[in-house]
Amino acid sequence: MTARTPITLITGPLGSGKTTLLRHILATHQAKMAIVMNEFGEIAIDAKIIEGKNVRIAELGGGCVCCSLLGEFEAAVNEIIETVAPETIIVETTGLAEPEALVFNIQDALPQCRLDGVISVIDADMLVRFPELGHTTRLQIEGADILLLNKIDLIKPEQTESLEAKLRDVNPGAPTVRTERCRVDPELLFGLGHVTKAARLPHKHQPEFESFTFVSEKRFLRDCFERFAESLSANVYRAKGFVRFKDGTQLFNFVTGRWDLEPFESAETQLVFIGKEITRLRSVIVDSLRKCEL
Repeated sequence: MTARTPITLITGPLGSGKTTLLRHILATHQAKMAIVMNEFGEIAIDAKIIEGKNVRIAELGGGCVCCSLLGEFEAAVNEIIETVAPETIIVETTGLAEPEALVFNIQDALPQCRLDGVISVIDADMLVRFPELGHTTRLQIEGADILLLNKIDLIKPEQTESLEAKLRDVNPGAPTVRTERCRVDPELLFGLGHVTKAARLPHKHQPEFESFTFVSEKRFLRDCFERFAESLSANVYRAKGFVRFKDGTQLFNFVTGRWDLEPFESAETQLVFIGKEITRLRSVIVDSLRKCEL
């Protein structure tokens, strides 16, 4: 009997660190891997961040892999197994995904695969600033085999234990691992042997989340862009992408008011903005960006 290909599912809220975890796994885990990425937005920023890492990537955009893209997900997995025959497949879902439907699909419609584990990345700083768990975040915690409490360097040490207790209340069976920038021993993430049988549940996304993209071939004034990042509307939950400055391109990561930049190679500025009712703010945001162009 042919061994079934293990699938590891990475889930978690917007901006929690899922792609950062993927980058860490690719840098530290010696295995023949393939990655399926599902992003919310027209530009696959996360796929561009990890491309060229000697790994096969399948991109699923324009919808949610846990519902509207299930058929495309099955086709992508089948193609990967036939053409690449990886030792393991890692699936990174959009931060708006409820993993239960995808877990059911893997168990029900992909007999050549087995679900190895569900890893949920939780933003410790976000949990301190916004302690009320939303419906989707709660499901992402409940369905996890292991929880990564990420960004603990951004909170006070005495706050960590209360956050862990909160996670245990939601999912008492999953161990919690504290991380900074998702640096964790990859051996902890594989071979989890997920055994819980998922049920097909009705699934509906919260309709208020919207996204739009911004692309420019020009370079930007860094001081001006930093002021722009500081002044983004509270409606913007998440922004990410690449910004070209005079001294090089930077990867921009924004999560509800907190943001950072890190050097990254890209030929043009590409940004994705995600939030509630932000399409009506698009012209204001774009006009502010244009003022920073050289």
